[in-house]
Amino acid sequence: MTTAPYRAAPVGRQELLSRLDHVLLARGRALLTGPAGVGKTEIALAAAARAESRGETVIWLATQPSDRDIPGASAAALVASVGRPDVLDRLPGPQRGAVAVLCREAPAPEDGWDPIALRLGLGQLLRELAADGPVLLVLDGVERVDADSADLLRFALHLAPPTLRAIAVETPACDAPDAPQLWVPSEADVLLVPPLQADEIAELLIHHRLPSRMAGRIHKASGGNPRLALAVGRSLADARTPVHHAEALTLSGRARDLARQLLDTTPAHVRETLLLAALALRPSTALIRRAGRRTAEADLIAAERASLVSLGEDGTVAFTAGVLPSTLVHDACWAARSAGHAALAEVVDDPVEAVRHRALAADAPDAALAAAIGVAAETARRRGNSALAAELALLAAETTPVEHGPRRIARLVDAAEEAARAARADLAVRAATDLLARDAAPPDRVRARLAVLDTAGQGLTGLDEMYVHAMEDSDTDPALRSAVLLRLAVKYVLADGDPVRSRTAAVESAALASSIGDPRTAARALTVQARMDRVLGSPDAETVLEQARALEMSERPLGIRNAAQILTIRHALFDARLSDARDALNALLPLVQRRGPVEDAIELFSTLAEIESRNGMCAASLAHAGQALALTLEAGLSPGPAWYGLALAETAGGSFARAASYARRSVQASEEEGDHVFLSRSLYALGRVQLVNGDVATALETLHRVRTEELAQATVDPSMLRWHEELAEALVAGDQPDAAEELLAEVRPVAERLGRTAVLLGLDRAEGLRLAAVGRADEAAELLAGTAERFDAAGLPLERGRALVALARVERRRRRRSAAQSALQTAAAVFERAGATPWLALAAEMPSARTPVEPAPAGELALASLTEAEQRLALLVGQGASNQEAAAKLFLSVKTVEARLTRIYQKLDVRSRAQLATALGAARGHVAP
Repeated sequence: MTTAPYRAAPVGRQELLSRLDHVLLARGRALLTGPAGVGKTEIALAAAARAESRGETVIWLATQPSDRDIPGASAAALVASVGRPDVLDRLPGPQRGAVAVLCREAPAPEDGWDPIALRLGLGQLLRELAADGPVLLVLDGVERVDADSADLLRFALHLAPPTLRAIAVETPACDAPDAPQLWVPSEADVLLVPPLQADEIAELLIHHRLPSRMAGRIHKASGGNPRLALAVGRSLADARTPVHHAEALTLSGRARDLARQLLDTTPAHVRETLLLAALALRPSTALIRRAGRRTAEADLIAAERASLVSLGEDGTVAFTAGVLPSTLVHDACWAARSAGHAALAEVVDDPVEAVRHRALAADAPDAALAAAIGVAAETARRRGNSALAAELALLAAETTPVEHGPRRIARLVDAAEEAARAARADLAVRAATDLLARDAAPPDRVRARLAVLDTAGQGLTGLDEMYVHAMEDSDTDPALRSAVLLRLAVKYVLADGDPVRSRTAAVESAALASSIGDPRTAARALTVQARMDRVLGSPDAETVLEQARALEMSERPLGIRNAAQILTIRHALFDARLSDARDALNALLPLVQRRGPVEDAIELFSTLAEIESRNGMCAASLAHAGQALALTLEAGLSPGPAWYGLALAETAGGSFARAASYARRSVQASEEEGDHVFLSRSLYALGRVQLVNGDVATALETLHRVRTEELAQATVDPSMLRWHEELAEALVAGDQPDAAEELLAEVRPVAERLGRTAVLLGLDRAEGLRLAAVGRADEAAELLAGTAERFDAAGLPLERGRALVALARVERRRRRRSAAQSALQTAAAVFERAGATPWLALAAEMPSARTPVEPAPAGELALASLTEAEQRLALLVGQGASNQEAAAKLFLSVKTVEARLTRIYQKLDVRSRAQLATALGAARGHVAP
């Protein structure tokens, strides 16, 4: 019989798959419904794989479009899918004969097949199958089942025993309102498969080894439809589209073809109505009807049934995927687009929108119209609609007659800068490309190029030529040269990982800006200089930052993302002045939420999440990090930084597994962007989780990568990314205490010179573990107890709890059961108050020590020499687990398990698994079998 290959749960569908299992168990029937490409078949495949793993028989029937027009086609295919001649042979003669006629194995009588015998035969066939054990029947594409087959299947399922369960997969279409029902569905057994969320689309892209940095824009383009999202992602990967051109990705190759297939499920008159909706800024049923489509309501209802649009209670129309309206507009001829815009211009109630439609309907440049569009752009800007203002500014330039050359160039410059303010990279590139093809003056060329650079986000690689030309054209203009140097300063650190060159460019930019009385640029340049001074360990960092803040106070910059005030907050975070940092952020947040750009809100939420995660407010940290990610994906920005923030928040109060997942995503996005700063950060977050999970070998590999990245970037200050203490602990856990001692000795003088108190406390925690590893447990316990107290005094509860966990390990090694339990209980109380769920679970997993007064068996004394991670592995292997099983259970690689087992054998002086089991049994006071 036909079965599907094994499938894991599709990305983002675990909960839905569990619901499907529950519905099948409770009711025996389930209908999966949703638009084409949403993943219904994948879910059914995963359910079938689960059924097969339980020993159930799976019958898979996938219908074809032509089946609907062939009487009995689907029923015959079902019989063929069973593939059990022995079951067919058990049918009574008339029923067997009717089935043979259905499957064309016997000639049909003149009066056709016997409907009663055929009904009973098909029903008996399913009953016989179910008599041999549970059966899962999957009918993929039930909307294509012919009427005769639907009648036969309906009767057969009605007679089927409870051991036969059925999944029907349906794709509703506007041209098939009478799709057959194989049973009378209720609300309980109909499962609507929804689109994926933006974060799930990102996971899907990573799963398919596709670029994830554009996950937000891909989600918008696809509407969360997995098939569309993968098509857009593959188009992007194949075209190697630069980040600053990414707005055009929705009109590429396979994605557009899939959009056409979805649109082609509707009749031509429905697509004509949808074209008007695609051309309108705020489409509604009433607007489209007034624009000349008398059948607007019926057409849009049909489109909604096909999952192309959603209709609001007030008649508003929203396309389910951004690629749909863009494809409609792209494929329409100019005459159809012009006529649509002209019709809309007559009926919209907003003069700004009317001017836009008039401009898009025009077939020739018009000076008067261009002036009107410019006025409309200014109105949109005052309203705060920056995206519309950017579109209108570019339309004004493109509508300006060629003979008005200087005016057109000036408008192109304005359009590029307006696009930069709106973060519309596609419009900025269009304006700059038009301008650079004309005889524009060097200052205009520089301003256009700066606008493109400002929309590139994290992805500044591949833009070297643009920087070179901007430097050449700004040679005689100090103001523009200062602006270009400022962008270069950012590029040097972000894309090149070179803080020394970044600082040099920032210093030069600040000097030029100050010489011409430009405090705004000077403040921004001094802020970059202060950042680099901190990275390079310069004692002047705070002084330079104060100078930048003083200029900002008088200038009141519009944004804060790269401003001195946010850097001041981050310095407070680095120095563990968490209350100061949080108070300053909370004062800024309402202002930014009311009228600031989305990048500022993302920066504030991300920083606030980091502050709260260290401050012991884990639930708040998760909430803020989630908001930052949602805003990032909604705005179509690179998710790498937001994923890093969420990895930190999840490490503090969520789940170590999710933290590792987000950190890995951030690593991939940062590598795609060529973003050295966040690559180091995300690797640090990943290595930290790997270490806590006990995967020491992998943690060492990851944290050594962080060290390499930071050394390559000439980073000196250890407070900005505290990887040193994590790497030192990993070295200790990996039986490299000498290397740990060397690292601690290297970084401690720097931290002391710069006065980084919190860093020194982290180093003390790692040093305590090192002392214990080399047999100086008494010194280790004293150091860790004092470190925990100092973390408490510094207002760092999670750090305190972690130091207490380390203390408990040492006390257990010293055979001080009471002291170990006390440290663990205190740590658990700290974690519980903070809502640090994963740390609380980690503390609960630690084994307790034996009472000191009891004599410890020799085996137990040897066992006490193992690290916590080694003990967990030893217990699993001692209980009979294979290396592969232990690796899966502990989330380690098999190679890590093998290396760790070698160390365990050496420490316990055993040579085999049997001897290990005996040693473990002796440690528990009995002999292992």
